[in-house]
Amino acid sequence: MGCGSRTGLYCPQPLAHHGVLFLDELPEYPRAALEALREPLETGTITIARAARRAEFPARFQLIAAMNPCPCGYQGSNTRACRCTPDQVHRYQSKLSGPLMDRIDLHIEVPALPAPELLGATVGESSASVQSRCTAARERAHARQGKPNHALAGQDIDAHCLLAPDAAKFLQSAAAQLGWSARGTHRTLKIARTIADLAASETTLLTHVAEAMQYRRALRASH
Repeated sequence: MGCGSRTGLYCPQPLAHHGVLFLDELPEYPRAALEALREPLETGTITIARAARRAEFPARFQLIAAMNPCPCGYQGSNTRACRCTPDQVHRYQSKLSGPLMDRIDLHIEVPALPAPELLGATVGESSASVQSRCTAARERAHARQGKPNHALAGQDIDAHCLLAPDAAKFLQSAAAQLGWSARGTHRTLKIARTIADLAASETTLLTHVAEAMQYRRALRASH
């Protein structure tokens, strides 16, 4: 995944520009390659400097990454025992730095489904219905601020997220208790604003903030 040629002419992140970059088994990538994601996730560009030349590429993509909770893959499982020691789990999860995790908006745990639940699942909401709701939410954001919520920065966040007073107090308290950075707090706020848009709510309410917080859970570092 790294941009390793001497001329800097090959780099996979720009190939995903305005698309999706999916990285499976995220902690298995070299640390330098993972840290190289920080620049495009923050700025939408990536700069490659080599002895022969320097080049800047557009790299505004949606990152989707997957990983196991531990090397054996069974930490937290209800069906199989994890074989990893706490130190092994810590080393494995520590391959993902705090600054990188700060730049990933949603952290979702997806547990394995028992066979009866998997095979007996009912038909869910159609893709067309989901697309319609997402399109309507995006149009609300553009009508309000001329850009999608993820592009808000600085004073625009305060001006357009429209936090209810109790929601603002709740977010401030939670961010302090959880030790979130300013970047992590702002990203949670923008997620909450998007949830509010999906609900067709003019104001970002406490329920929207509480739901957004559930999407930024920390990795479990021990058994």
